[in-house]
Amino acid sequence: MSSLDFDRPDENVWRPRAAAILPGGASTGSKRADALFGERAGELPTHFVRASGCRIETAEGRELIDCTMALGAVALGYADEVVTRAVIEAASNGNVCGLSPALEVDVAERLAELVPCAEQVRFLKTGAEAVAAAVRIARAHTGRSLVIACGYFGWLDWSSDASGVPESVRADILRVPFDDVDALQTAAGRAGERLAAIVLEPVIERLPSVEWIAGARHACDESGAVLIFDEVKTGFRLKTGGYQELVEITPDLAVFGKALANGYPLSAVVGRESVMRAASDTWISSTLASETVALAAARAVIEWHARAEVCESLGEIGAEMRGAVDRAIAASRIEGVRTDGLDQMWLIRFDAPARESRFIELAVEAGVLFKRGAYEFPSLAHDEEAIAEIESAASSALVRLRDEE
Repeated sequence: MSSLDFDRPDENVWRPRAAAILPGGASTGSKRADALFGERAGELPTHFVRASGCRIETAEGRELIDCTMALGAVALGYADEVVTRAVIEAASNGNVCGLSPALEVDVAERLAELVPCAEQVRFLKTGAEAVAAAVRIARAHTGRSLVIACGYFGWLDWSSDASGVPESVRADILRVPFDDVDALQTAAGRAGERLAAIVLEPVIERLPSVEWIAGARHACDESGAVLIFDEVKTGFRLKTGGYQELVEITPDLAVFGKALANGYPLSAVVGRESVMRAASDTWISSTLASETVALAAARAVIEWHARAEVCESLGEIGAEMRGAVDRAIAASRIEGVRTDGLDQMWLIRFDAPARESRFIELAVEAGVLFKRGAYEFPSLAHDEEAIAEIESAASSALVRLRDEE
């Protein structure tokens, strides 16, 4: 028995144990039982002991096909052999010491070759801190403080309206709706020469209009502000170089994470040298920013993308996954359910949250873990057998949902 093996009780004992010791029951908010399953969480599995390919083994010994793929952090598949070998080698050589690793330079150079805006790179650990770093770099570069923002940028104070965040911290943030050209123009006009940056999550459930992105680029050019793309979800998934590679409108800074290292903790701020040099004028530092395990994983991912059309394959697999669910919807003759979004990051839409939660519960019982809301993420590990099982589970869940109503 390995150190990761546990007794397999029939019922979920891990959820009450977690609730007693971890506020909210999980360190990742999106993995809380209520976030995963809604109010109907019941005895559904909340903890895993192994993940391989697109399959996870729960702490109770059940096997599920995972359509969440660690909230999009894993695109190649869990425990990918190539990535795992690179990680083991890096760990065996010592993953951190008092000097910076040579691997940091190598991975940064490789990343700069792939991302249109990347002339220089800084590594960090999470998407949230990398976006915060990008905003700080923009403010240091411009000497201004006002930021126009659209999207979700993590939990850190600068962009959060959560309890415990002083109003003064977010006073210099102007929020605009996704793909609203008029709102963006109005906010940019209001900001004027006080504008430090426009930071956008360029894809939110769908592609934006080119006019919206071009408008952001124009507003920054006019005011001398910095355009930042949050490519945490889109990089190494929609396109290797992110949304900017697809649209060919280049930001000044961009942030990558999630699929960059196939689930290992690594993020990167990349951008034009003239802007990135401001990172040396402020203070951005993290003890483990350049530890080699995650960097080795990222290099393996980059090499994967160099030898195979990973993002194109993710699109094809995502289309097959969506097609499987679409067939299940049609066969069940249920109303108020449809798939939506991009094939690389799609979602199932319900006309009522309660119906969605019940579907998620029934699908888990049938052997598949879907994500509430956005997104379902394909991986290279979702093979024909897995997709057939997804269709079967979705069909079973939808028929039961229909018959209950």
